[in-house]
Amino acid sequence: MKRPPVIVVQLVHITGPLKGEIHEFSEGEISIGRHPSCQVRFPADFAVVSRKQADIVREGNQFKLIDHSANGTLVNGKRVQEAYLKSGDVLEFSAGGPKVSFLTEVQEAPAEVAEAPLPPRRKVPVEPSPVQAPSLREGKPLTPPPREEPKEIPVHKTAAPLVIQYGPTIRSFRELPVTVGKDAKCDFVLNSPGILDLHAQFFFSQDRYWVKDLTGQGTIRVNRQPVLSHAALNLGDQVALTPRGPFFRFLGEGRLAEGSEGPEESTIPSRERKGGEAQTDPPKDQASKGLLSRFRKNL
Repeated sequence: MKRPPVIVVQLVHITGPLKGEIHEFSEGEISIGRHPSCQVRFPADFAVVSRKQADIVREGNQFKLIDHSANGTLVNGKRVQEAYLKSGDVLEFSAGGPKVSFLTEVQEAPAEVAEAPLPPRRKVPVEPSPVQAPSLREGKPLTPPPREEPKEIPVHKTAAPLVIQYGPTIRSFRELPVTVGKDAKCDFVLNSPGILDLHAQFFFSQDRYWVKDLTGQGTIRVNRQPVLSHAALNLGDQVALTPRGPFFRFLGEGRLAEGSEGPEESTIPSRERKGGEAQTDPPKDQASKGLLSRFRKNL
């Protein structure tokens, strides 16, 4: 069994204080004016429109405009007391007053379908699972909880220094973030096996330096631990852009120097050794000594 069609009325304000607004109705009667009870209500101090300006009443599949105002209501430029409206008509509330476009859209109502009662649910006995949780007495280890993702750190442009030494190259930056990868658009282009077009990003936030993995694969490691998303850098941290390198050592104050996978690096300043004496390993040869001198000069 079909229901009567649903006719949606749209009043699009062309001029006046409500210009640009669209009112949509599916009711059988629409009241227009300044009175608080009106469905289309104009501002209280807008005296051009009466408190009870007009009504639009549905009669079957037609809509009739009934004017109640002193200044009159016009349909397509002609003043009327009552008039049947067509979709596309322009209503004007008093001569020179606000204009509204009258639009209708017919929507077919869905057929009523009698809902059949649902059959009673059959109770199914639930048998206990034969799998039991491992017992500590049996010596079976419990599954460790999943590692929590670090909270997202916002990346903003920051006036902070960053110096990267890789081979004979030393690059200085005065603004972060700095992107590293094979793509020519990267701030620091690095052509090395395993490096992607957009590989890593170094940024400064919360008074700390951070490295961010742009690969989405957990390729970057800090102190041999995969970086899930980003990680803060501390003095002496080793940063591996891939498990096989390149490797860098963070020397603090925005300085990254190429290193190796070993735990000790010759470029780490003032590392504590046996006996409590702070020492710095000397460069292995004159070439590395000159490179270290250039690196410190860029700081």
